[in-house]
Amino acid sequence: MSCSKTVNEAIASRSNKKPSQHVHRWRRGVQLFTIAVLLLIPISGLFRIDPVAGAFIVLDRQIWFSDFFLVVGLWMSISGLLVITYSLIGTAFCGWSCPQNTLSEWANSLTRKWLGKRADVSIEGVPMQVSAGKDKWLNWVILSAMFVIASMLAALVPMFYFYHPDVVWSFVSFREDARLAPSLYWIYTIFVLIILLDIAFIRHFWCRFMCVYRVWQHSFKTRETLRIKHDKSHADECANCNFCETECFVEIDPRQTETFDSCINCGECISACNSIRESRNTGVSLLRFELGEQDAKNRIKVGSNVGSVLKRAPWALLFSSIGIALFIWGLMSYSPYSFTAYRAETLQGNMVVDYRINVANKLYQPALLNIEIEGLPEGSYQLSSSEARFDSAGRLDVDLYLSESLAKGLYPFIVRLSAIDGWQGTFRVSHFAAGKSNER
Repeated sequence: MSCSKTVNEAIASRSNKKPSQHVHRWRRGVQLFTIAVLLLIPISGLFRIDPVAGAFIVLDRQIWFSDFFLVVGLWMSISGLLVITYSLIGTAFCGWSCPQNTLSEWANSLTRKWLGKRADVSIEGVPMQVSAGKDKWLNWVILSAMFVIASMLAALVPMFYFYHPDVVWSFVSFREDARLAPSLYWIYTIFVLIILLDIAFIRHFWCRFMCVYRVWQHSFKTRETLRIKHDKSHADECANCNFCETECFVEIDPRQTETFDSCINCGECISACNSIRESRNTGVSLLRFELGEQDAKNRIKVGSNVGSVLKRAPWALLFSSIGIALFIWGLMSYSPYSFTAYRAETLQGNMVVDYRINVANKLYQPALLNIEIEGLPEGSYQLSSSEARFDSAGRLDVDLYLSESLAKGLYPFIVRLSAIDGWQGTFRVSHFAAGKSNER
């Protein structure tokens, strides 16, 4: 049986008999779920970056680099858990969740729909392959328009990680908004062009030759890591068929993953082989996922594999455990407000005008803080305001004026702030008064 006939059988089988495609369907579900999560994370306020304040936002709370335990703890826990994950399932992220791969697969299917089933448009130096029956200007226009629309939509996703959804809506609807940077439309245009170039030409070329993240995942693979296993008991049948290799978008032979170790565990080869064998009523796929090594009786020792991973990476577990502990402590000790008091460098005649209290609200919600001064004689100071009121996260200054009639000496005092939610904070200041000379 020729290769072309075998492939045709698979295509006919897919359209008529609808063979089982469980791996394919599950993978599509995971890909869609990943895209939904990427959108929901910033929209829900779970995580975002405030470019103005220069801070991370977690659950509508600004996380500064001074929140050491939260930042370091989260990084340590995620890093350690990722090492364990890569040791178990290898590069499955690339095949099941990576947005780059999802967009590339979508672009491939769209290209085949409008330019022919064997259409190939790439930057690898191979001549462009387009079906003669579909090489029409209308098909090219429709395909190009869909790529442009997809690029414009995809370029909006990063914006949600830097701006609140209503700001993004202002951007899309061309509504005036002071929170929008003047150059944002130019930045957005550059992102659109980069994504358009990617889905129109680069696609899986990035996955095969340019992706550093795949190499990082691959560095943790072992003999027990999840991989594609080929049943070699039907060598004659496989010799006349390369459908699994044809369906592989990273262009490897899934039957020889020991040699070509660029497999991303997508499982498309499993579905392809299953289609062929079901169309010929010869059984199920000769390719399958395998986790763990086989014992003497050819059985997979999954439990021992998990144990092996845990033994191989005790430092990763310890690293993650410490990170989780630090993160929990950071949540418990998180301060929603911050303030400092310092000498104001504003001159009035030949004198330095007293102090400035800088107050910051780290919560993206209204806040009211009362300001009190303790340790100075009554009537020897004046606040420009006795409270700091916020509509959302931000900073404001309150001036503290000290009396010129203070006797010469050192005056230690405390600036105390208290919020209606029970939070309190203090800042100690030592002021030296020069007496009648008014020199400080």
